[in-house]
Amino acid sequence: MEKREVITLAERVDRDFLPFVRRPSRYIGGEINQIKKDLSKCDLTVALCFPDIYEVAMSYTGIAVIYDILNGVDGIAAERVFAPWVDAEEVMRRKKIPLFSLESRAALKDFDIIGFSLTSELCYTNVLNMLDLGGLEIRSGLRDENAPLIIAGGGMANCCEPIADFIDLFIIGEGEEAVVELAQLIRTEKKAGATKMEILTEAAKKFGWVYVPTLYNSTENPKLKNAVVKDFENAPVPLRPIVPFTQAVHERVSVEIMRGCPGRCRFCQASFCRRPVRCRSVEKIVSLAKACYHATGFETVSLLSLSTADYPNLEELVSRLHRYFSGRHVGLSLPSLRVDKHLKLLPKLLTVVRKGGLTIAVEAAGEKLRQIINKPLKDEDLFAAVEAAYRAGWQRLKLYFMVGLPGETADDIKQIVELSSQLAGLRKKIDGKTGQINITVSWLVPKPHTPFGWLGQKPKAYFEEAKRLILDEKRRLRARFLRFKFHDISASVLESAMSRGDRGLCDVIEEAWRRGAKFDLWRECFNYEIWQSAFEKFGMDIDTAAQRQFGHDENLPWEHLGGPEKKYLLKHLDDAMKEK
Repeated sequence: MEKREVITLAERVDRDFLPFVRRPSRYIGGEINQIKKDLSKCDLTVALCFPDIYEVAMSYTGIAVIYDILNGVDGIAAERVFAPWVDAEEVMRRKKIPLFSLESRAALKDFDIIGFSLTSELCYTNVLNMLDLGGLEIRSGLRDENAPLIIAGGGMANCCEPIADFIDLFIIGEGEEAVVELAQLIRTEKKAGATKMEILTEAAKKFGWVYVPTLYNSTENPKLKNAVVKDFENAPVPLRPIVPFTQAVHERVSVEIMRGCPGRCRFCQASFCRRPVRCRSVEKIVSLAKACYHATGFETVSLLSLSTADYPNLEELVSRLHRYFSGRHVGLSLPSLRVDKHLKLLPKLLTVVRKGGLTIAVEAAGEKLRQIINKPLKDEDLFAAVEAAYRAGWQRLKLYFMVGLPGETADDIKQIVELSSQLAGLRKKIDGKTGQINITVSWLVPKPHTPFGWLGQKPKAYFEEAKRLILDEKRRLRARFLRFKFHDISASVLESAMSRGDRGLCDVIEEAWRRGAKFDLWRECFNYEIWQSAFEKFGMDIDTAAQRQFGHDENLPWEHLGGPEKKYLLKHLDDAMKEK
């Protein structure tokens, strides 16, 4: 790989692009705490790509961490590149302006490395679209020696076969240490005049968490292992987060307090793939929150983890943060609360957390179904927690439920309405009013590396009937105080078909993209008919793929890509079927 000349597009962007887009603040860069280096003086340049719009990308802490880490290394520059919205893409294609970075407005194809964060299967067409907008071939086999290395990481790297033909190298697992080691190897090999294939070969040989699809042979190569940050206490955190120019989806100080989850909900890929459980100390978390607040001025501090309420010193942590931030009118946000084992703490926690609305992921309305999914939440604990929340001053509640679980009946589905109604009624004890509850219902997508990954998704008609049952039951109970929001059923079917697919889906994804699929996570852009046609072109049926069941002895398309041992997951599945 030779040193490439970087072409900046600042003048063209200012003259021919920004005046013609609806939200130029998405594309101007230059925000407070942005890091901008002279690309021509760096040994290695990295474009950190997020396949969604600015407001979503700037809310994703993973890319902020990698951005800060790489820019902290002398001689390495990392810049941000996000997916342009449809109006901006139209201007770029019409005026032949290639996709560019926010910091230097450098053309995407001029970076040494292009790295994508993959957080959902429904972002894959945006990956292809960004490569194409950057003037690059979308297939790795068609890119020449002078093209940048295309790398991807994030949660979807653990089940990446459906997108394997487009990416040169995947990082499996956690990125903080892995990206630095990989970047240093690439920089060294690049200086020594190594070819792209020599770099890929060396990386695959040296690191057990590197997956190079073109080189992997299941009979010769061992199963890959997730990269794991062992010293989580001192894992890097950006102390000066970028302050967005336009309001992001989540605009707050975000501090990850714990990695991994002590629970093992049998549908949750993250709880099985992000292990072991590691915690930061209270002292460290408070120090990080203070530093980030003073560098940004954000008005909320959010404590992040898969299950924040399982943090062992939560009471002390919340008290310390409240003591420092309450006088500064900064609120605390505690997502992912569990109400079973931390019931006694809840009233105290709720007095110091900003009362915008309490969120509880109940998942299933009945205790038996919760046992099947390995979420042993008792009704009495749930009722006591919600009543405590009302007494502490909360007025709104948000509940998450999932439909399509093994062992589920029509009564279980209708019970979602009954349970929600009962929880709303608890407020009458406190102030005589009925609580207002927002309920989000999602449809089970069997995920790789989980016990339910062997099961087929329920048919589309099942979910449509479930939605009808819920709304009919709401009308029967005259529960106007319950507001239901349902995930898009077609999008969940596509997600199921994609998540457990093999490399044969690369053709389908490319075909769908060429037919116009992009921003599949957005209702206004998602077009299910395009995907149906793309599957059919290659002799496949999207519903059959979504509902596919795998045999216990079958070779799974993802089992070489990190994750727990098969035997362990099958034991969980067997336990769930016994409960059923």
